[in-house]
Amino acid sequence: MAYADKTSVSTEKSRAEIERTLQRYGADQFMYGWDNDKAVVGFRMVGRQIRFLLPMPDKSTRRFTHTPTGKARKESAIYTEWEQACRQKWRALSLVIKAKLEAVEAEIAIFEDEFMANIVLPNGSTVSEFMLPQITEAYESGSMPKLLPSLN
Repeated sequence: MAYADKTSVSTEKSRAEIERTLQRYGADQFMYGWDNDKAVVGFRMVGRQIRFLLPMPDKSTRRFTHTPTGKARKESAIYTEWEQACRQKWRALSLVIKAKLEAVEAEIAIFEDEFMANIVLPNGSTVSEFMLPQITEAYESGSMPKLLPSLN
């Protein structure tokens, strides 16, 4: 069972709640956007650009097109099920951001530790996008990656 899987809070309300939360904790920029398969939330806080990519459910998957017993759903029922899944994703993102900001506020963690994976680097990638291939390589090879490229 996923967090907020039965929520009635609209995606718009969740997004607005994220924006208000970020303002309350000191963000000085906020943006969001979407396309067919993902939404993005970005903000600036403590001099760092942060980006969350929120993968959105694919409306054409069997989860939405058919009932649990295998019966095909009508288009309106597909949309209702898909919309519910989208609402759940936005509620979960709101919870994650609030929890991270509260951990920083309560001095349980520092900002960079809580948001490290989502910090946007100067080349536009996130720390996660930059580090995941290196982590995979380190585990596969059993050796640590070089800290700096060779100057030779």
